[in-house]
Amino acid sequence: MDYVSALLPPVVMACFFIGIVVTIVKSQGGPNKAKEDAAVDAALARSESAPQSGL
Repeated sequence: MDYVSALLPPVVMACFFIGIVVTIVKSQGGPNKAKEDAAVDAALARSESAPQSGL
């Protein structure tokens, strides 16, 4: 029974990791891509137009 308690945490962590990777891969592209690209472009434009503070 000790082997079950020793193997359970790595197996659970592997399942969560695989789930995260699958979710990230599925969320790339598709209808969300244009919205995400627009948000990144807007953030870059804001950061580039912000006044720079000199040291």
